[in-house]
Amino acid sequence: MKLKDKVAIITGGNSGIGFGIAEAFKNEGAKGAITGRNKDTLENSVRQLGTDFIGLAADVTDNEHLATMFKDAFEKFGKIDALVVNAGGAIAGTPMPTIDQASEAGYDEYMDLNLRSVYFTVQKALPYMKDGSAIVLIGSSAAHRAAPGMAIYSAAKAAVISLAKGLSLDLLERKIRVNVLSPGTIDTPAFDKLAPEGYVDQVKQAWVNLIPVDRIGLPADIGKAAVFLASDESSFILGTELLVDGGMTNISLMK
Repeated sequence: MKLKDKVAIITGGNSGIGFGIAEAFKNEGAKGAITGRNKDTLENSVRQLGTDFIGLAADVTDNEHLATMFKDAFEKFGKIDALVVNAGGAIAGTPMPTIDQASEAGYDEYMDLNLRSVYFTVQKALPYMKDGSAIVLIGSSAAHRAAPGMAIYSAAKAAVISLAKGLSLDLLERKIRVNVLSPGTIDTPAFDKLAPEGYVDQVKQAWVNLIPVDRIGLPADIGKAAVFLASDESSFILGTELLVDGGMTNISLMK
Protein backbone atom coordinates (compact mmCIF):
# COMPACT_ATOMS: atom_id res chain seq x y z
CA MET A 1 0.00 0.00 0.00
CA LYS A 2 2.57 2.55 -1.16
CA LEU A 3 -0.04 5.28 -1.61
CA LYS A 4 -2.28 4.54 1.38
CA ASP A 5 -4.45 7.56 2.27
CA LYS A 6 -2.93 9.61 -0.58
CA VAL A 7 -5.20 11.70 -2.80
CA ALA A 8 -4.25 11.61 -6.48
CA ILE A 9 -5.52 13.40 -9.56
CA ILE A 10 -4.90 11.68 -12.91
CA THR A 11 -5.73 13.70 -16.03
CA GLY A 12 -6.90 11.63 -18.97
CA GLY A 13 -7.51 8.82 -16.49
CA ASN A 14 -10.63 7.59 -18.24
CA SER A 15 -8.88 5.30 -20.74
CA GLY A 16 -5.62 3.78 -21.93
CA ILE A 17 -2.45 4.63 -20.03
CA GLY A 18 -4.29 7.03 -17.73
CA PHE A 19 -6.74 4.37 -16.60
CA GLY A 20 -3.88 1.92 -16.09
CA ILE A 21 -2.25 4.48 -13.80
CA ALA A 22 -5.51 5.06 -11.91
CA GLU A 23 -5.94 1.31 -11.37
CA ALA A 24 -2.38 0.99 -10.07
CA PHE A 25 -2.92 3.91 -7.70
CA LYS A 26 -6.16 2.39 -6.41
CA ASN A 27 -4.44 -0.95 -5.84
CA GLU A 28 -1.79 0.84 -3.75
CA GLY A 29 -4.36 2.51 -1.49
CA ALA A 30 -4.89 5.88 -3.17
CA LYS A 31 -8.17 7.68 -3.70
CA GLY A 32 -8.92 10.69 -5.82
CA ALA A 33 -10.17 11.79 -9.22
CA ILE A 34 -9.72 10.95 -12.86
CA THR A 35 -10.47 13.47 -15.59
CA GLY A 36 -11.49 13.20 -19.23
CA ARG A 37 -13.54 14.81 -21.95
CA ASN A 38 -15.67 11.78 -22.86
CA LYS A 39 -18.36 11.52 -20.18
CA ASP A 40 -19.33 7.94 -21.13
CA THR A 41 -15.83 6.51 -20.75
CA LEU A 42 -15.31 8.66 -17.65
CA GLU A 43 -18.40 7.24 -15.93
CA ASN A 44 -17.51 3.69 -16.94
CA SER A 45 -13.95 4.05 -15.63
CA VAL A 46 -15.15 5.47 -12.31
CA ARG A 47 -17.48 2.49 -11.88
CA GLN A 48 -14.52 0.15 -12.35
CA LEU A 49 -12.34 2.07 -9.89
CA GLY A 50 -14.94 2.07 -7.14
CA THR A 51 -16.25 4.52 -4.61
CA ASP A 52 -12.90 6.05 -3.66
CA PHE A 53 -12.59 7.73 -7.08
CA ILE A 54 -14.67 10.40 -8.76
CA GLY A 55 -14.76 11.54 -12.38
CA LEU A 56 -14.33 15.17 -13.41
CA ALA A 57 -15.27 16.10 -16.96
CA ALA A 58 -12.77 18.65 -18.22
CA ASP A 59 -10.86 19.83 -21.27
CA VAL A 60 -7.24 20.28 -20.16
CA THR A 61 -6.60 22.82 -22.93
CA ASP A 62 -9.09 25.17 -21.22
CA ASN A 63 -7.57 26.94 -18.19
CA GLU A 64 -11.00 27.65 -16.69
CA HIS A 65 -11.80 23.94 -16.81
CA LEU A 66 -8.49 23.21 -15.07
CA ALA A 67 -9.11 25.71 -12.29
CA THR A 68 -12.62 24.37 -11.66
CA MET A 69 -11.43 20.76 -11.80
CA PHE A 70 -8.83 21.19 -9.04
CA LYS A 71 -11.16 23.30 -6.91
CA ASP A 72 -13.83 20.57 -7.08
CA ALA A 73 -11.31 17.83 -6.25
CA PHE A 74 -10.00 19.78 -3.26
CA GLU A 75 -13.51 20.43 -1.96
CA LYS A 76 -14.21 16.70 -2.17
CA PHE A 77 -10.99 15.34 -0.64
CA GLY A 78 -9.46 18.24 1.30
CA LYS A 79 -5.96 17.81 -0.15
CA ILE A 80 -3.97 16.66 -3.20
CA ASP A 81 -0.87 14.52 -2.60
CA ALA A 82 -0.08 13.47 -6.17
CA LEU A 83 -0.79 14.77 -9.65
CA VAL A 84 -0.30 12.73 -12.81
CA VAL A 85 -0.41 14.93 -15.93
CA ASN A 86 -1.29 12.25 -18.43
CA ALA A 87 -3.79 13.86 -20.84
CA GLY A 88 -2.27 14.20 -24.30
CA GLY A 89 -1.39 12.18 -27.37
CA ALA A 90 -2.84 11.98 -30.85
CA ILE A 91 -5.77 14.21 -31.79
CA ALA A 92 -8.70 12.55 -33.56
CA GLY A 93 -9.24 14.11 -36.97
CA THR A 94 -5.90 15.92 -36.97
CA PRO A 95 -3.19 13.82 -38.60
CA MET A 96 0.47 13.93 -37.63
CA PRO A 97 1.96 15.42 -40.81
CA THR A 98 5.42 15.95 -42.18
CA ILE A 99 6.52 19.60 -42.23
CA ASP A 100 5.61 20.14 -45.88
CA GLN A 101 2.00 19.16 -45.11
CA ALA A 102 1.59 20.71 -41.65
CA SER A 103 -0.87 23.54 -40.99
CA GLU A 104 -0.64 26.24 -38.35
CA ALA A 105 -3.92 25.04 -36.86
CA GLY A 106 -2.65 21.45 -36.58
CA TYR A 107 0.63 22.59 -35.04
CA ASP A 108 -1.25 24.67 -32.45
CA GLU A 109 -3.59 21.80 -31.59
CA TYR A 110 -0.75 19.38 -30.89
CA MET A 111 1.27 21.90 -28.91
CA ASP A 112 -1.78 23.04 -26.92
CA LEU A 113 -2.64 19.49 -25.86
CA ASN A 114 0.83 18.03 -25.38
CA LEU A 115 2.81 20.97 -23.97
CA ARG A 116 0.79 24.05 -23.06
CA SER A 117 -1.85 22.06 -21.16
CA VAL A 118 0.87 20.27 -19.18
CA TYR A 119 2.34 23.54 -17.94
CA PHE A 120 -1.00 25.06 -16.98
CA THR A 121 -2.32 21.85 -15.44
CA VAL A 122 0.55 22.05 -12.97
CA GLN A 123 0.05 25.77 -12.42
CA LYS A 124 -3.68 25.46 -11.68
CA ALA A 125 -3.09 22.49 -9.35
CA LEU A 126 -0.46 24.19 -7.18
CA PRO A 127 -2.79 26.16 -4.86
CA TYR A 128 -4.38 22.87 -3.78
CA MET A 129 -1.31 20.63 -3.54
CA LYS A 130 0.37 19.78 -0.26
CA ASP A 131 3.98 20.76 0.31
CA GLY A 132 6.09 17.65 -0.23
CA SER A 133 3.71 16.22 -2.82
CA ALA A 134 4.65 14.61 -6.13
CA ILE A 135 3.93 15.52 -9.73
CA VAL A 136 4.39 12.99 -12.53
CA LEU A 137 4.39 14.32 -16.09
CA ILE A 138 3.81 11.81 -18.88
CA GLY A 139 6.35 12.19 -21.67
CA SER A 140 7.09 9.69 -24.44
CA SER A 141 9.96 7.71 -25.87
CA ALA A 142 9.05 9.59 -29.07
CA ALA A 143 11.04 12.50 -27.60
CA HIS A 144 14.19 10.46 -28.29
CA ARG A 145 13.41 8.92 -31.69
CA ALA A 146 12.44 10.53 -34.98
CA ALA A 147 9.50 8.97 -36.82
CA PRO A 148 7.64 10.05 -39.97
CA GLY A 149 5.11 12.77 -39.27
CA MET A 150 5.84 12.96 -35.55
CA ALA A 151 8.17 15.96 -35.37
CA ILE A 152 5.63 18.23 -33.66
CA TYR A 153 4.48 15.60 -31.15
CA SER A 154 8.05 14.52 -30.40
CA ALA A 155 9.16 18.11 -29.87
CA ALA A 156 6.29 18.70 -27.44
CA LYS A 157 7.21 15.61 -25.43
CA ALA A 158 10.89 16.60 -25.40
CA ALA A 159 9.80 19.93 -23.93
CA VAL A 160 7.81 18.08 -21.24
CA ILE A 161 11.02 16.30 -20.22
CA SER A 162 12.69 19.69 -19.86
CA LEU A 163 9.72 21.01 -17.89
CA ALA A 164 10.26 18.40 -15.20
CA LYS A 165 13.66 19.93 -14.51
CA GLY A 166 12.58 23.56 -14.54
CA LEU A 167 9.42 23.01 -12.51
CA SER A 168 11.32 21.00 -9.91
CA LEU A 169 13.59 24.01 -9.45
CA ASP A 170 10.63 26.38 -9.25
CA LEU A 171 9.01 24.24 -6.54
CA LEU A 172 12.05 23.41 -4.40
CA GLU A 173 10.91 25.58 -1.49
CA ARG A 174 7.64 23.63 -1.30
CA LYS A 175 9.48 20.30 -1.63
CA ILE A 176 7.19 19.34 -4.52
CA ARG A 177 8.99 16.83 -6.71
CA VAL A 178 8.39 16.84 -10.47
CA ASN A 179 9.49 13.89 -12.60
CA VAL A 180 8.56 12.67 -16.05
CA LEU A 181 7.56 9.14 -17.00
CA SER A 182 8.06 8.34 -20.69
CA PRO A 183 6.21 5.31 -22.04
CA GLY A 184 7.23 3.44 -25.13
CA THR A 185 4.74 1.51 -27.26
CA ILE A 186 1.77 0.63 -25.06
CA ASP A 187 -1.23 -1.53 -25.98
CA THR A 188 -4.12 0.94 -25.80
CA PRO A 189 -7.16 1.82 -27.95
CA ALA A 190 -4.91 4.35 -29.74
CA PHE A 191 -3.79 1.53 -32.04
CA ASP A 192 -7.29 1.30 -33.44
CA LYS A 193 -7.18 5.01 -34.30
CA LEU A 194 -3.70 5.12 -35.82
CA ALA A 195 -3.41 1.78 -37.62
CA PRO A 196 -5.22 1.16 -40.94
CA GLU A 197 -8.37 -0.89 -40.55
CA GLY A 198 -7.57 -4.61 -40.54
CA TYR A 199 -3.84 -4.05 -39.92
CA VAL A 200 -3.73 -3.49 -36.16
CA ASP A 201 -2.08 -6.85 -35.41
CA GLN A 202 0.56 -6.32 -38.10
CA VAL A 203 1.35 -2.85 -36.77
CA LYS A 204 1.69 -4.20 -33.24
CA GLN A 205 4.03 -6.95 -34.43
CA ALA A 206 6.18 -4.40 -36.24
CA TRP A 207 6.64 -2.61 -32.92
CA VAL A 208 7.35 -5.86 -31.07
CA ASN A 209 10.19 -6.46 -33.50
CA LEU A 210 11.84 -3.27 -32.23
CA ILE A 211 11.40 -3.91 -28.50
CA PRO A 212 14.15 -5.87 -26.73
CA VAL A 213 11.80 -7.45 -24.17
CA ASP A 214 9.81 -8.84 -27.15
CA ARG A 215 6.39 -7.50 -26.22
CA ILE A 216 4.35 -4.34 -26.30
CA GLY A 217 3.90 -2.61 -22.98
CA LEU A 218 0.68 -2.64 -21.00
CA PRO A 219 -1.00 0.27 -19.19
CA ALA A 220 -0.23 -1.62 -15.96
CA ASP A 221 3.51 -1.34 -16.71
CA ILE A 222 3.18 2.44 -16.77
CA GLY A 223 0.92 2.37 -13.72
CA LYS A 224 3.52 0.60 -11.59
CA ALA A 225 6.21 3.08 -12.60
CA ALA A 226 3.89 6.02 -11.86
CA VAL A 227 3.20 4.60 -8.39
CA PHE A 228 6.93 4.59 -7.72
CA LEU A 229 7.37 8.22 -8.78
CA ALA A 230 4.33 9.33 -6.76
CA SER A 231 5.35 7.46 -3.61
CA ASP A 232 7.84 8.18 -0.87
CA GLU A 233 10.09 5.48 -2.36
CA SER A 234 11.28 8.05 -4.92
CA SER A 235 11.81 10.87 -2.42
CA PHE A 236 15.43 11.37 -3.57
CA ILE A 237 14.44 11.66 -7.25
CA LEU A 238 13.40 14.90 -8.92
CA GLY A 239 13.70 16.51 -12.33
CA THR A 240 14.36 13.08 -13.83
CA GLU A 241 12.95 11.09 -16.75
CA LEU A 242 12.07 7.42 -16.27
CA LEU A 243 11.88 5.59 -19.61
CA VAL A 244 9.45 2.66 -19.57
CA ASP A 245 9.77 1.30 -23.09
CA GLY A 246 11.09 -2.26 -22.86
CA GLY A 247 14.56 -1.05 -23.80
CA MET A 248 13.55 0.24 -27.23
CA THR A 249 15.22 3.64 -26.91
CA ASN A 250 18.55 2.58 -25.45
CA ILE A 251 19.07 -0.83 -27.06
CA SER A 252 19.11 -1.39 -30.84
CA LEU A 253 18.01 -4.74 -32.20
CA MET A 254 19.21 -6.16 -35.51
CA LYS A 255 16.36 -8.39 -36.72
